Amino acid sequence: MRISTIQAFNTGVKGITNNYANVTRTQEQITSGKRLLTPADDPVASVRLLQLAQQNSKLEQFNANLTAATNSLTQQEAVMNSVTNLLQRVREITLEAGNGALSPQDRKALAQELAEREKELFGLMNTQNARGEYLFGGFRSDSPPFVKTADGYQYKGDEGQRFLAIGESRSVAINDNGKELFQAVSNASQLLTGFTPSFVEGIESAAVRGLSVSLGSVTDQKTFASSFPAGGFTIRVVSVPPVAAEPADPADPTDPADPADPVDPTDPTDPADPVDPTDPADPDLPGAEEPTLRLEIWVGGEMVEGLAVDSPFTEVSFNGVSVRLEGALAVGDEFSVGRNPESTRNILDTIALLREELENPADEGPDKRNRQDILAISLLNIDNAMNKVLGVQTSVGARMNVVESTQNENAEIGLINKSIVSSLEDLDYAEALSRLSLQSVVLQAAQQSFVKISGLSLFNLMR
Repeated sequence: MRISTIQAFNTGVKGITNNYANVTRTQEQITSGKRLLTPADDPVASVRLLQLAQQNSKLEQFNANLTAATNSLTQQEAVMNSVTNLLQRVREITLEAGNGALSPQDRKALAQELAEREKELFGLMNTQNARGEYLFGGFRSDSPPFVKTADGYQYKGDEGQRFLAIGESRSVAINDNGKELFQAVSNASQLLTGFTPSFVEGIESAAVRGLSVSLGSVTDQKTFASSFPAGGFTIRVVSVPPVAAEPADPADPTDPADPADPVDPTDPTDPADPVDPTDPADPDLPGAEEPTLRLEIWVGGEMVEGLAVDSPFTEVSFNGVSVRLEGALAVGDEFSVGRNPESTRNILDTIALLREELENPADEGPDKRNRQDILAISLLNIDNAMNKVLGVQTSVGARMNVVESTQNENAEIGLINKSIVSSLEDLDYAEALSRLSLQSVVLQAAQQSFVKISGLSLFNLMR
């Protein structure tokens, strides 16, 4: 085979160039510490590295979301701890206010503390985070969720709940709306009661008679839910005519009370006074009775039950509810009992109602009984609010546990990804240095052989 001089030169130069490129590439790998300098070095590993880089980018975003979720939930938990402590103090005040020995001044002092607690709770319910967002406004986090109006406290936020993605298929709620937490608290006052006093001529006013009706209570929730009339019921006071007594027996002439004896017209109790058998109210009629009062329960225009009147008060129980009628009842008095359309009550409204009742200086019998009813209902509403807050606190704690476990999981995934990236991309220095030494020897051999081969020529034989 004939090899031309130019071919020999080209082959030698190409060999030197290739060997030099190998040495240079190995030197670059050693300098950068990376095995892959271009995707062409290992296409399969390059694709895998790109996928891992994308996953690491997602993990960084998830970790940022986890930090934001931790901050938000931690702040919400701190606020709810403060709310729980505040409600516990309000509960203590309610119990203290039930002491019958307190004077109006004592109750006013408790009302003043309630006013301060009311303001404090209002501020907690409108708490903002470091970004100026209201914690309990739902999606409407740019304006105060609770406002005070002439009709009481109102919720102006929405029922939304913000979520943050903390994993590929996992998200966590970072807030709770104020309506669910503070507004939708079960109202223990499930009844509305009232009365219309008698307009019969000659009957004293309701105030003089001390007429009142309690706020009522549900004694059987199941019966109340299934059987209580939709339109409520009415209690009416009616008169029951007395039963006429039997006429007097024939006179006994040997009896000193014989009608034939002289009658003392000035003595209505004179046994000799003639008896009018047609007058059932005649005090001389044996067995004569005064008219009695009776209660009738009416539902939808129909009388369904009758009850006797007790003294000093009458307890009326009907379809799972119980109300107390007090005072001197009279014919024509009517008492109404219906469902309270306000099935839930803002906890601030409960505290405001309690404060207003303690500010009332009235201390008469009906006022005391009404105050005791309001205290009892307020106490139940406060307990309902505390249970609501504790339930959400439990939920927040569970979410914080999820955040913590997800942080640990993401950290483990990050470590695994780094290990995989290192195995695909990082350089094995021992192998690279050995390879560089070999490539350097090969390059030197190529250079020396080229010099010797390039010196071979036919002209040297012609000398």
